[in-house]
Amino acid sequence: MKNPVPQAASLLLEKLMLLVHVRPLLTGSGGETLPPAPGYYDTSCFKRGDLLEVPRTLFIHFGIYLGENRVAHLMPDILPTFTADRRQIQQVVTNKRLILGVIARTASVRVDTVEDFAYGGSILVNHMDRLFEDQVLGNEEAARRAEKLVGATAYSLLWNNCEHFVTYCRYGAAISLQTDKFCETVKMIIRDQRSVLASVLVGLASIVCLGLAPSTTLPTIFIPFFLWMAG
Repeated sequence: MKNPVPQAASLLLEKLMLLVHVRPLLTGSGGETLPPAPGYYDTSCFKRGDLLEVPRTLFIHFGIYLGENRVAHLMPDILPTFTADRRQIQQVVTNKRLILGVIARTASVRVDTVEDFAYGGSILVNHMDRLFEDQVLGNEEAARRAEKLVGATAYSLLWNNCEHFVTYCRYGAAISLQTDKFCETVKMIIRDQRSVLASVLVGLASIVCLGLAPSTTLPTIFIPFFLWMAG
């Protein structure tokens, strides 16, 4: 029977690079990125304060609907580090800005149209309510919380991502189920002594891409490596 851990390590490293909210590119004849046309989505079924989900291949992007075709959502973005010009920051975030934001651990809670937020993906409305049915705040309270947080913020895939933002706004607690599953996969790889090198690679990639807390992460990552060297 094949050892599934190396395969899991490979998939995990791939996910580390892709779990940064990179949008699918919709290109025109000249190769430029084109957003969906206005009116692509029927917003009449959305209520202010609704939690919107856009499933992607390897992740889900989240936002809070503010009404009038506006969505507040958290995205990695390097630009707020260099300028406070809202006109520049409000321009659609390019993949370059986004990836540099992940590396620099900077982001912004921004307000975009539904079209720019979803970027052609299907939208689920309040899909997470079934998991937090006893914690759902009022729609107006959720929207007000989102509006208060608009602006530059720190970013971490594990500690402060778009899911943490929306769960705080709608349920009163910053939680990310996606990253909980991700951490379980990391633990599985690290605990398997047959994949020490894979553990080290995953650990290093995690530090670079996710902004893990060094005081708690470094020992966990390098203990298997030291045991391997000593053995």
